[in-house]
Amino acid sequence: MVFGCRLSQAPDMLIYTPPQPPQQLPLIDFSPAFSDDLQQRKALAWELHKACRETGFFLLRNHRVPAALMQAQFEQARRFFDLPLADKLALDMKCSPSTAGYEPMGGQRLDSQDTQAQAAPPDLKESFYCGMELDDTHPLAQQRIRGFGHNQWPQLPGFRQQMLDYQAAMRDLGDRVLAMLALSLSLDEHYFRPMYDWPITTLRLIKYPPHPSQAAFNQLGAGAHTDWGGITLLAQDASGGLEVQNVAGEWLQAPALPDAFVVNLGDLMARWSNGLYNSNMHRVKNNLSGADRYSVPFFYSPRPDARIECLPGCSSAERPPRYPACTASEHLNEMFRRSYGYKPA
Repeated sequence: MVFGCRLSQAPDMLIYTPPQPPQQLPLIDFSPAFSDDLQQRKALAWELHKACRETGFFLLRNHRVPAALMQAQFEQARRFFDLPLADKLALDMKCSPSTAGYEPMGGQRLDSQDTQAQAAPPDLKESFYCGMELDDTHPLAQQRIRGFGHNQWPQLPGFRQQMLDYQAAMRDLGDRVLAMLALSLSLDEHYFRPMYDWPITTLRLIKYPPHPSQAAFNQLGAGAHTDWGGITLLAQDASGGLEVQNVAGEWLQAPALPDAFVVNLGDLMARWSNGLYNSNMHRVKNNLSGADRYSVPFFYSPRPDARIECLPGCSSAERPPRYPACTASEHLNEMFRRSYGYKPA
């Protein structure tokens, strides 16, 4: 039972009750997601349901992404960030119609994602973005939508192929996480599939230097923010530094487990679930290891024209829909503008 409803194929109303604040992030064994036994998948979905209500964050083990592929991803990240600055700036994301490429140190301000975001201190990190690999003549590439085409690649042997192989693995894992989330909301497992046939995918490499003693007040590696899209699959090294806010407003230190993914929900999943599931604030301060911190988030969002409105069973007379309907691209473009100070081309 899920707060008065069945984890069944037919959607039932999800009765709202206040979530309880956890003291740590849930560590979930994801192996039942690969089972042919529906009851095992439903039991896993219940674990995800609790985690999505309490923090919107959880850690996944036994996800079947090869350890060698994850290790190779970090190796390529280090190779890229070790390039001379001039080589990286030649791939500046502002040169790409879909904002794929290099983000210099201090290029983003995540804290306080509102109209005053530019007043926040710049984040202490540098990044590389790539999206779905499309020919420039593809209709989605021609629309200049973030996450589709116009990738810029460094002159590093094997780099492009590793990024594409990793993206494919993340899409497979993301689809299975979405299936379990659908079950957790008493929907058919394949409910989200039509919205993810041409998903907005953003693979990001991030390097955080050790936190400097002269940093500005409230300046972090990544300022407090929510993620913007559907779900995020994060691989991180052993440095630590990710902090997550629970429903009581307390900040939890996320463990850095090399064989686990941190999974969190973005704003679109919160809107879909009418606020039943959380898109929680999180931040990064690289002040634990004294070394560079590398992380690899994969942002997995629905197709640009997917209509984001309250899901079946997530509203009632007492809890009507909280958010106006929008498309995925409308929300993502607005959040990009607030964070970077300009709109994608």
